[in-house]
Amino acid sequence: MEEDGSENDRRDERAGYRRPPRNTRFVKGKSGNPAGRPRGRHKHVPYEAVLGQMITILEGARTRRVTAAEAFLLNLAKRGVEGDGAAARASLESIEQAKSEHPAEEISMVVLTAIAPGGVTSALEALRMAIKLDPLRETARWALEPWVVEAAMARLSQPLPPAEQRVVLKVTRNPKKVRWPQWWSEFP
Repeated sequence: MEEDGSENDRRDERAGYRRPPRNTRFVKGKSGNPAGRPRGRHKHVPYEAVLGQMITILEGARTRRVTAAEAFLLNLAKRGVEGDGAAARASLESIEQAKSEHPAEEISMVVLTAIAPGGVTSALEALRMAIKLDPLRETARWALEPWVVEAAMARLSQPLPPAEQRVVLKVTRNPKKVRWPQWWSEFP
């Protein structure tokens, strides 16, 4: 019988499928991963990594790069202005929180742009009402922004003739974005 017992011991010592050698098996009561998971890792959501990314947004006809956090707040404020009460409350709360975290900063610099009398073109650019089609040429043509054309059309007392409508189309930066009046006959 002793042989049977030693035979069972030998079977236990044999390594094979799902039977690692005894000397490499985990010891009872000792962790298999003594270093363990590092403390504090993945405990917090990486807001800075996500909200700090730069993204491109479209404002009217212009694009600009802002952080994801700023884009989120702009969208939230837009939805609040459009009538979403929850978005309005959330945007107001975030504004109040930002005010409390960052006290009002003093204005460090004011930029004044002098415009020569009679120099309407430079005023148009400073007010972002038009863009210069060729910024390197002094005598380059200007293109009016769609919102300026819409406002001008709304103030007209009588419809323009087709020849003048074609001129307005030529000087509009993006005529397809203009909401033309009902009497308008020349379309882009």
